[in-house]
Amino acid sequence: MNKNLGLIAGNGAFPILLAQEARKRGDRVILAALKEEADPILEKHADEITWLSIGQLGKIISFFKTHQVTHAVMAGQVKHTQLFKNIIPDLRAAKILAKAVNKKAESILSLVIQEFEAEGIQFLSSITYLEHWLCPEGVLTERRLSSDQEADIAFGAPLAKTIAGQDIGQTLVVKDKSVIAVEAMEGTDACIRRAGEVAGPGCVIIKVARPKQDLRFDVPVVGLRTVQSASQSGARVLALEAGKTLLLDKDALIKEANASQLVITGLQIPG
Repeated sequence: MNKNLGLIAGNGAFPILLAQEARKRGDRVILAALKEEADPILEKHADEITWLSIGQLGKIISFFKTHQVTHAVMAGQVKHTQLFKNIIPDLRAAKILAKAVNKKAESILSLVIQEFEAEGIQFLSSITYLEHWLCPEGVLTERRLSSDQEADIAFGAPLAKTIAGQDIGQTLVVKDKSVIAVEAMEGTDACIRRAGEVAGPGCVIIKVARPKQDLRFDVPVVGLRTVQSASQSGARVLALEAGKTLLLDKDALIKEANASQLVITGLQIPG
C-alpha cells in the first residue's frame, strides 16, 4: 500500500536519492527540508515541502501530521557544529536539549524520535528504498589492495570501530600503521583533507558503523564528494564496513574511484 512518507532532509545527495526512490515506488514524499543544510533541488523531488530551521521540531511534527504522515525517515547530514551556532530551538527542541545527558548525536536523535513516536509517527530505517546501494564485501574497483594496504586496514579497522562506539566519529585515517586523523565534528571529508595535509599521499581511509547501529539515524554514507576528497588528498584506499555503509549513486562513485586509482573495498568487521 502506498503511503505519505515523511522525510527530514539534511545536506548532500542522500535525501535527494531517497526521495527519488520513494516516488518511483509510488509513495508520496512529504519533505521537511532543514534550511541550514538542505539542497534547494529537493523542491523538484517532493509532493509537499516546507523549509524549516533545525530547531523547529514542533513545526516539523505539525507539518507531518497535517499531511497524514505515519512513517518517516531521516536522510542527509546535519553538521553537529550546528548545535554551537545561532540555532534557536522551539519549546519541544529546548526540552529535548535539556533532557539529553550529553550532546552526542545518538543521545539527541533518540529523544527526537521519541517525540515523533508520541505523536504517532514511526521512523523507518534510513536505508529504506536504498538497500541495493549498501556496500558489499570485497574490492569494488579495478585497482586491488597491496599487502601494505591490507596491513593498514587490519591495524586501523578495530580502532575505527572502537572510536565509533564512543560516538566520536566513524572515520579513521591511517598510514604505515599509524593513526593520522580521527573524524570528530568536522565530518568525513574535512578529516580526509586534514590527513592528506599531515601525512601526504598514500593514506588508507576506514569508515565504519557504530557497534550498536540504529539504522533510523546512524547510517555511514559515502558519495562522490567523499571519493573526490580522498582523491584530492592523495589517499589510496577507502575501506568501508560492508552491509552497513551506503554507497550513493554506486556506479558513478566506482567510476570516479577507478579514474582516480583509488581502491574501494568492503570489510566485514566483528562487533
